[in-house]
Amino acid sequence: RPVTGWSLREMKPPLSSALWRQVILAAVHWMLGLFVGGVAVLLFVVDSMPDLDVWHQAQFRHEYNHQQHRAFRTLQQYQTLEQQLFQELQAQVYDRVDTAALPDVHRFHRGSPVDPTAYTENWNRSREFSVANPRAAVLLLHGLSDSPYSLRQLAQTLHASQSHVVLLRLPGHGTAPAALTRVSVEDFKAAVRLAARHLRQQVGPDVPLFVVGYSSGGALAVEYALAQLAGEPLPELAGLVLISPAMGVSRLAVLASWQRRLSYLPGLGKLAWQAVQPEFDPYKYNSFPLNAAEQVYDLTQDIAVRLEQLQNQGRLGDFPPTLVFSSAVDATVSVSALIDGLMMKLASHRHRLVLYDVHQRANSAFLFTDEARQVAQQALSRSLPFTLDILSNGPADNDQLVRMIKPAGTDAVELVRTDLQWPDELYSLSHVALPFAPWDRVYGDVPHVNGKPESLGNVTLRGERGILQVPINQLMRLRYNPFYAYQETEIHAFILGQTSAN
Repeated sequence: RPVTGWSLREMKPPLSSALWRQVILAAVHWMLGLFVGGVAVLLFVVDSMPDLDVWHQAQFRHEYNHQQHRAFRTLQQYQTLEQQLFQELQAQVYDRVDTAALPDVHRFHRGSPVDPTAYTENWNRSREFSVANPRAAVLLLHGLSDSPYSLRQLAQTLHASQSHVVLLRLPGHGTAPAALTRVSVEDFKAAVRLAARHLRQQVGPDVPLFVVGYSSGGALAVEYALAQLAGEPLPELAGLVLISPAMGVSRLAVLASWQRRLSYLPGLGKLAWQAVQPEFDPYKYNSFPLNAAEQVYDLTQDIAVRLEQLQNQGRLGDFPPTLVFSSAVDATVSVSALIDGLMMKLASHRHRLVLYDVHQRANSAFLFTDEARQVAQQALSRSLPFTLDILSNGPADNDQLVRMIKPAGTDAVELVRTDLQWPDELYSLSHVALPFAPWDRVYGDVPHVNGKPESLGNVTLRGERGILQVPINQLMRLRYNPFYAYQETEIHAFILGQTSAN
């Protein structure tokens, strides 16, 4: 018997509604499961991390802030505040730690071999080296989680050659890792501008001004030069020296802000940290907060935007002459971002990139990735608007290094022999190695210096995996540059050359 009074069109909505209810219910269950699973993963991650200590949680009222201290006009004001900051560090951290619970080798164990406050000079602080009748003025900027110590050797060398030098401690650095949880990239920029203006006031209008930047300090140097080109009223630069500059960092850094926001929830404070590790380094934090990664990522994005704008306006031809040093392999910053994101855009034929190739004859060379082995040759195969100078032992077929020089705008590659040689036990340089000399007392190839800390650059460990508090790849990372003397000579010659040109 046929059904009357209903059409097929009229029968579809009830069936569709029921189906939709099932789909929505399944989606809700799926989302609840995902949420519960995510919370479980977060709790597991938080529980697996070491507990935060006083140096992770201290709050410093006397740290430089670009808004709070916008009235500062002199480096002396900055250093006066810094003096108060280090007094606060004593009260907020050193006086509160339970030294009985700390190992003998710990940065915040007063009197420990790695306690920087126990040294004759604490190189975590800003320093100024003045001279009569300076030939140049140089501002040196250290890297993220680092300290002025990383450029101490270069600062002293430049000062000895009649340069007025400021070795700046950037906000958030040199005290305790907690300071990096609240600092901003705007604080970094403001401190750099303050120091540059101070230098110009000290040396007068005719002495050429240079900025030397290591890692994120290199990015700050580039940002300063771009801001000056864009019309910001800043002292003009005669040149830049960049050492392992942070022109590009991992895209995962963009996720840091979301994880950091979750850390505000009760019980999830550890999520504000990418790493919580023992503090055994007197001049660099081992623990690393996500806020620091977030600020440097924002800095690199700002630089990329400014470079594109100035390139479109045809104004990058006035970018200051730049000398860059980088390892061909770098686990911290992007070498390709350095070449493509910066050097390829500075098409004025007055810039130079010195690239340290991997040890092509190392006993472990067969373990290299193809990418690591081919970085140098791939760079040489390109048409470049800057001079590329590669130090490699590939053409020599032994441990001796050869300079492979490709001048800007040419296809020819000149081979120049050097007296440099790869140490047998090293297979490459690293991001953290370039600014330190082999004779450096903390990071160099030396076992002990006057009973002070055993060199962190000469640690050799063997044993079972999975029992160390610090990742083994961090301990095996090279901390000094066997070719530092060459690098320092080139920097000195670059600054003197630009000084003569001016």
